Amino acid sequence: MALVADDSTHRVEQLLTITERLAALVAGETRRIDAREPPLSGAEAEEKNRLANAYRLELARIKQDRRLIEGAPPLLLTELRSRTGVLRERLAAHETSLSAVKLVAEGLVQAMAEETLRQRGSAGAYGARGVLEAAAGPAPAIIDHTA
Repeated sequence: MALVADDSTHRVEQLLTITERLAALVAGETRRIDAREPPLSGAEAEEKNRLANAYRLELARIKQDRRLIEGAPPLLLTELRSRTGVLRERLAAHETSLSAVKLVAEGLVQAMAEETLRQRGSAGAYGARGVLEAAAGPAPAIIDHTA
């Protein structure tokens, strides 16, 4: 969704609004993740995705054609740079929080896989010929506090 602006000033004002709202949503989601709560969902998640796409598309358009923001008041452009810096800081913190969640989740999956392997590896029994026999069917995995 590209921005529809009357002039460069209007375009920069819209970008300021998008940047500020996106930074607020990202900061809120980061706080939720750090508090061990689920990330944004529903309307807020949709808004975050929509704003992120609009922001990305508009920056790509401006990169291709700098005239889209030429002529905007220098004070607005300075404010846009400042808010963009804040957004980048919040995105970096968000990435750190998501990386921590990913690391914990991967650790849990690894621990469960190792526990399942340990349980199944020792589940064999000796048969009538004195040889270890394989399990006859699927063996249930019991995941408890040892994982």
